[in-house]
Amino acid sequence: MKAVRFHEYGDPSVLRYEDVEQPVPGAGEVLIRVAATSFNPVDGNIRGGFMQGPIPVQLPHTPGIDVAGTIDALGEGVGGIAVGDDIVGFLPMGGTGAAAEYVLAPAEALTPAPKSVPLADAAALPLVGLTAYQALFDHGKLTAGQRVLINGAGGAVGGYAVQLAKGAGAHVIATAGPRSSQAVTSAGADEVIDHTTTSVTAAVTEPVDLALNLAPVAPDELAALVTLVRPGGVVVNTTVWMPAPSDEEHDVRGINLFVRSDADQLAQLVALTDSGELRVDVAERVPLAELPALHARAAEGTVHGKVIVVPSAD
Repeated sequence: MKAVRFHEYGDPSVLRYEDVEQPVPGAGEVLIRVAATSFNPVDGNIRGGFMQGPIPVQLPHTPGIDVAGTIDALGEGVGGIAVGDDIVGFLPMGGTGAAAEYVLAPAEALTPAPKSVPLADAAALPLVGLTAYQALFDHGKLTAGQRVLINGAGGAVGGYAVQLAKGAGAHVIATAGPRSSQAVTSAGADEVIDHTTTSVTAAVTEPVDLALNLAPVAPDELAALVTLVRPGGVVVNTTVWMPAPSDEEHDVRGINLFVRSDADQLAQLVALTDSGELRVDVAERVPLAELPALHARAAEGTVHGKVIVVPSAD
């Protein structure tokens, strides 16, 4: 089968589109014929060697944490799933990824794919959807009637966070640049702050219950979010190279989010997708052979929106 792998850490040029042996599922595993994976910024950080502490991988490594596809074979002891089933999943971050024609996955990481979007497009959902869900509800404890600030709402996680927060009955304040402000508005934001022209701290005049930071802002800008949160509220931060700020004196907690695979939560996101309450947006569909070029574009900052990566049909 074809796969994209890197044999050493480095810039995007270390990625190779090459022939590898098709894997065989072991106990508790399934073999998936990949319809698509997706590109996530963490893929570039893993490839560059910057995540060897939290996410150690074995070289050569195949990237691709998200997977959508069809079950091709079952390992020993796998039940509740059958050959031919369409599935979606968040693969173990340190394991072999789905930038290939076939991939192995633990059966418990998978959930039936949404039926309302093309199977390949479902690969845009797991990592970013779960990041948004866990930030808002596991850590932020968001409930109806609360106010939430989503800083950096114009990215892929932000699009889901706005939709999920609005669906939960929250008042959603979002920051976005001119390029993404319309998308953030259509996702359901009640207020959109243009961060290129306006200070977030000046624009938010009433306290929020939850501030969710998705943007690689300067440390002082991240720290300033604490001042916008009411006592008892929380700042959830996904840019884990900067610790989440907190303020014990005013009872504002800071939480650093490390997203985890959760098939039950992913099933909830699939159900929301199929009911029309959650929109899956795909900005680009890129052939697997062009994944190295996609990594290069991402390194240059020219990739916008969620990109899925599709093995060739031949």
